[in-house]
Amino acid sequence: GLGYLAECKKLRSLRLNHAPAVTSTGIFRVAVGCRYLSVLHLVDCTAVDSREWLEYLRRYGSLGELVVKDCDGISQYDLLKFGRGWSNLQKFEFEINGNYWMPGACDPSYVSGYPYSYDICCDNLKDLRLAHIITEPEIGLRFLLGKCKALEKLYLEYVIGLNENEMIALFQRCSNLKTISLRLMPLRCEDGEFRTPLTDASLKALALSCPMLQVVELTFTFCDPIYPTEIGFTQEGIITLIQSCPIRALVLNGASIFYDEGMKGLSSSQFLEKLELVDCRSITDAGMNFIIQAPCLSSLTLRKCKRVTDDGMAALARAQKLELLIVIGCRRISQEGVQRAAKSVHYSGEAESHDSLKGMIAKRKG
Repeated sequence: GLGYLAECKKLRSLRLNHAPAVTSTGIFRVAVGCRYLSVLHLVDCTAVDSREWLEYLRRYGSLGELVVKDCDGISQYDLLKFGRGWSNLQKFEFEINGNYWMPGACDPSYVSGYPYSYDICCDNLKDLRLAHIITEPEIGLRFLLGKCKALEKLYLEYVIGLNENEMIALFQRCSNLKTISLRLMPLRCEDGEFRTPLTDASLKALALSCPMLQVVELTFTFCDPIYPTEIGFTQEGIITLIQSCPIRALVLNGASIFYDEGMKGLSSSQFLEKLELVDCRSITDAGMNFIIQAPCLSSLTLRKCKRVTDDGMAALARAQKLELLIVIGCRRISQEGVQRAAKSVHYSGEAESHDSLKGMIAKRKG
């Protein structure tokens, strides 16, 4: 298989998805034979480890895009062997799937006692995604957050060990940031509080330093709505960010601290075109009356919004403004209620699983 690909001297892109028979030897042959290789995706390649091929690409390769997902033989520390190869990368993703967030679970990428003083340049990195990894007590791939200067897209999904001072410094350096996705869970923070690791101080840094920000996702999981302080952000902090930047698309997931008054604040956003509300239990029909007043809003998605009813859909229908309305798992909204609420409507009454709602992927079986 890959031995034949190695003969394709002009091969520039290789994407392998669920290829359990592929080994490091095959990847090494491609790396040596295909000198123009610039894109490499390894997804669920369980027999691939970091031997030889990563070292070879470090010395002689010109990768601009590297994606590693759910590869048991490659840890976040192995990727540090990429060394000066980081200087060419423009896109990097690393993801582990497993129940590491559960009590007693261990991150398979964690190596106790590994040194974490990295002198690596990643000035050209524009698109960074880290998902489902632990970065404490060893810093691991979190070092990237202290090095990047040119990020345009940043996705941090359940990264345990985020440091708010590092994040604020990152936002202050990356003035070209256009997209940010933060998926957070409450943990015991350095100040002793049990909450998500970032606060309004991070949102303020984004608002002041990232004038090109257009797409924002804020997802919170395992946050008890009875204890709103488990979410480090406040409704006021979120509104300030949206009103300070040209945000065109916003996702709020599990934002129990966001109420109808917050929807009123969003309604004055001059740029907001697409809004997705997921598991936002504090928003009611009054919020629908507010948000439909947003001047540019054309797409609205509601998933598991328990307090929004057909009356809220009637407000949308009266406005005759939306191009697209998606309603999934909102038990007080009927299929009849969404009729004529938008030019195009997608409706499902079926409830989604927690993992689906929150973007958490369980460990594969087998």
